[in-house]
Amino acid sequence: MSTNDIISNKVAKSGLITLDLEMFKPMKSISEFDISQLLYMGLILKEKEFREGLDAIDFSNYSDHILAVYCSSDAIIPEWAWMLVVSKVKSIASQVLFGTRESVEEQVMMSNAENHNWEQYQGRKVLLKGCGDGSVKSSLYLKVTDFLMDYADRVMYGEACSFVPIWRRNSSQN
Repeated sequence: MSTNDIISNKVAKSGLITLDLEMFKPMKSISEFDISQLLYMGLILKEKEFREGLDAIDFSNYSDHILAVYCSSDAIIPEWAWMLVVSKVKSIASQVLFGTRESVEEQVMMSNAENHNWEQYQGRKVLLKGCGDGSVKSSLYLKVTDFLMDYADRVMYGEACSFVPIWRRNSSQN
């Protein structure tokens, strides 16, 4: 076999950086806490009963979890009720956020993306991985593309063998 017959990895030589947005997923477990269980008939918040209900809950199950706090019923919840929940779990949960598990996961992923070091992609060709389990929301693709356009020379979507070009820096944009 001659050196001309050697198969070369063109993807490796291209300088393409593949970015899997699943890397922004929360590192800690997300647990949900539905305050509707503390409402009278699932709809009415009575302060005394609400406080007593919170005091009776063993929040230790949420230790080192991200706690997603929401209300599944169509009740009007005063702002102080959410504040009381935080006051009970702040020292136990790693983080307390408003919303369902799905919306809190999206909030955490967006926050992780905002805190990512985007400067490392300066002048690079970046491919946003397209195949996954579907847990990466469109909003994150939008946000990451926005961040990358400040640094990268090219942004693409898909897989290295088959990608969709999204954006390319013009020489006048430098």
